Amino acid sequence: MKTSDMIRQLCEQMNISVSELARRLGQSPQNFGKKLKRETITLEELKAIADVMDVKFEQAFILPNGNKIKTGNE
Repeated sequence: MKTSDMIRQLCEQMNISVSELARRLGQSPQNFGKKLKRETITLEELKAIADVMDVKFEQAFILPNGNKIKTGNE
């Protein structure tokens, strides 16, 4: 699943529009829509989306032994 599809699905499940999410992030809906279309959402923006949506965001490398290398302060 592409990042933009995940964000759209999150908005749908949280009952807000993508435009409203953009406003909560302090971005214009037009600019945010372009980022979704081009798949240029950054890791920092994904973390910000999780914060404004009050959900948990996880990104990690999972090694063969099960250990995880996570991003940020996790």
